[in-house]
Amino acid sequence: MSAEREHRPGEKPQDDNGYFEKLTQTVFQTGFSWKVIRNKWPNFQVAFDGFDVDEVAAYDERDVERLLADEGIVRNGRKIQGTIYNARIVQALIAEHGSFHRYLRSLDGLTWKERRKTLSKTFKYFGPTGVYFFLRSVGEQVPPWEERDR
Repeated sequence: MSAEREHRPGEKPQDDNGYFEKLTQTVFQTGFSWKVIRNKWPNFQVAFDGFDVDEVAAYDERDVERLLADEGIVRNGRKIQGTIYNARIVQALIAEHGSFHRYLRSLDGLTWKERRKTLSKTFKYFGPTGVYFFLRSVGEQVPPWEERDR
């Protein structure tokens, strides 16, 4: 995916890299000003190689150091490490299911609570509220906000 690509909230991403990008954006927005993350997002797209799952999954310590020195992004070491970890998980899920979208379809039989718990346990720095916003942002069905914790 190129850095020029734009994804509208609630719209299914075009490919696996798009899902990975939205997952990463959700992780970085948690605990930070969403406005700051949105404003810096073009820098994130460049710094993380357009959120190419395979490229980010192959990152090593040199890449972590490069990202920690990049003033254009939020330099949170745990979230950077979590992003690399999550890329490797997304990569494995794609290998198992054929695509990230198909992985999400494999969760369709679960209740909202089970789905939320599964996704929270699968990815780093991806809590229940993050799961809600991620799924909503990629066009998945979520309960009304007021009912999300029931």
